Amino acid sequence: MTSNTDECLVAALFVSRKGPYWGRRDVDAWDKKRDARNYRGELPIVAHPPCARWCRLANLVETLHPSLRVGDDHGCFACALASLRAAGGVLEHPAWSLAWAFHGLIAPPARGWHRCMDGTWVCEVSQAAYGHRAQKLTWLAYVGRNPPAPLDWSRPTYNGVVSGLRNNCGRALSERVRPSEASRTPPAFAEALIGLTKNCGGSPEPRRTIND
Repeated sequence: MTSNTDECLVAALFVSRKGPYWGRRDVDAWDKKRDARNYRGELPIVAHPPCARWCRLANLVETLHPSLRVGDDHGCFACALASLRAAGGVLEHPAWSLAWAFHGLIAPPARGWHRCMDGTWVCEVSQAAYGHRAQKLTWLAYVGRNPPAPLDWSRPTYNGVVSGLRNNCGRALSERVRPSEASRTPPAFAEALIGLTKNCGGSPEPRRTIND
């Protein structure tokens, strides 16, 4: 079972029961069965919306399989982004996610946090820095009253890839990690995201217009 919501400090959306968020007393975890699109709570969030229809190969996949349309994630990313802006916290998606530009987010720099004009903070991080066997570059969007804390910006040596295609380092197909490992969030990375969310201070007050 997931945590008693009276004790929770963070809501984790679109996560697995087998992952590092499930069963924690301080986390209200929402998996596919609970359907995180229905989250309307006030706890700040850590969101991992599904990425298959937004990845860099999504256009190729649609060409080969027309029923698998780019962006057709049943509204998961849009719901995660709406919860982020309403409650604060952090949203995670693979680097170069097509959802980023589609939903008006700014691509982050290679190192460090960048604050966008709308107050959202974005960054790029390698999950290898947190124990993943592949580099797994990841983009984060953060919303909060408090500025986000620094993360581990290093790019450690890694020995796995998450795709069957050769990457730009020419790593071999034989080094591909299993899909279950590729999609798994390292516990240390989950802990970092939970820490960011706990310290976000909630969503900033909405900006007032001259007529307010």
